[in-house]
Amino acid sequence: MTEARLETRPHQVVVVGASFAGLLAAAAAARAGCRVTVLERDDLPDDPGPRRGVAQGRQPHVLLYRGLLEATTLLPGLAADLLAAGAVPVDTGALPWYGPHGWQPTSIPSYAVLSLTRPRLEHVVRGRVLALPGVALRTGSRVRGLQRDGQGWRVRTEDGAVLEADLVVDASGRGSRMPAWLAALGYAVEEPETVDAELGYASRLYRTRDGRPLPTGVVVQATPDSPRGGLALPVEDGGCMVLANGYGTDRPGRDVDLAAYLGALREPALGELVAALDPAGELALHRQTGNRRHRYGRRKDWPSGLLVVGDALCAFNPLYGQGIAVAAIQARTLGDALRRRRGWDTRRVQLQLQAAADLPWTVATGEDRRYLGPAGPTPLPGRLVDAWMTEVGHLLMVGDRRAVRAFSRLYHLMGSPRELLHPALFVAAARRRRQPVAPPPPRPPELQALLAATRT
Repeated sequence: MTEARLETRPHQVVVVGASFAGLLAAAAAARAGCRVTVLERDDLPDDPGPRRGVAQGRQPHVLLYRGLLEATTLLPGLAADLLAAGAVPVDTGALPWYGPHGWQPTSIPSYAVLSLTRPRLEHVVRGRVLALPGVALRTGSRVRGLQRDGQGWRVRTEDGAVLEADLVVDASGRGSRMPAWLAALGYAVEEPETVDAELGYASRLYRTRDGRPLPTGVVVQATPDSPRGGLALPVEDGGCMVLANGYGTDRPGRDVDLAAYLGALREPALGELVAALDPAGELALHRQTGNRRHRYGRRKDWPSGLLVVGDALCAFNPLYGQGIAVAAIQARTLGDALRRRRGWDTRRVQLQLQAAADLPWTVATGEDRRYLGPAGPTPLPGRLVDAWMTEVGHLLMVGDRRAVRAFSRLYHLMGSPRELLHPALFVAAARRRRQPVAPPPPRPPELQALLAATRT
């Protein structure tokens, strides 16, 4: 029996969790005319600062272009607010990036991202959402469980409060208790799909010795043959967030010397940069990076008036920066559904929220599986895909504009993998193979300027 259809659109919404997925879901519901109460288990600081419930709060964060577009649709003027709060715009086309085949070209403009610390980003978004009519926030409110109340819900918190809701949205992240809540209500719960490459990373905030902000960042990408990498990105107030990452036994530990770790990469530019900076924060480690996806909504008895979004639904390896963008896409999907005038089918909406994660899930798990090693002989289709992606990588390095645009659109969730199969790319790959092997490109001028900016 299908349970997921409500007689009318929801009017009273309870959102569990006040991180990005919850805040953006609250904004979408409020803009659709609902009254929204956000329940957050943490006591949130008045000023930007790390908090216990955000394990990766001290790691670098950027808003991929699609995420910025969707979030700005929900919160008009958000980009300007973030810039006013110190966010640093970074043209990803000019960002020095050392890929599997060397330095990628920096002469082809691409999408801009906004780089800033997670606490500053969350603080700005939270302020904008709480300014919307009909949105209330209760901090220090840990949810104990859910009860059905006719077609609605009763949400119980540890402090004894009970909130009634037409719609409950679980945005409580990787630690979501939704499987236990569903089981307690008598619903079957499937095990989530997981892909964990055992990535770990360490990060720290740095500053230049003369206080000047850095002009750009730099990325050195890990590969299965060289499973260590890192990045540095400018952030607000003249800071620079530096991250070192590794897979399996190459994960950095608590006693890691970031300058030495990064200086030992296959390209030592990051180590040279960090050696010329001064630490301005504590070292932070993070190892909860596995991809995990629940398949909520596939069963026909999915309960009406219940939705799951963000990491509570599908958590990605944070290194790829997809989580915030997917949360913004899901919030837009939720808002569109709430504004419909015809019957409101929760299961259909949950499946649409699932679909928003399809492409990012494929990208993230496809990349991470390369670090797990083959479980057996690789089937022919898989070998063909791997071989073609190697060819695309070579086209990126030589500056093929179509390859760069297609890859950038895919990375920023603006395009489709089909764009990497355009016939012109096969022609370009064939031409490249007939040409003499070119020497690896030198360090780009943007990197030279970055390193020069740290010299005193």
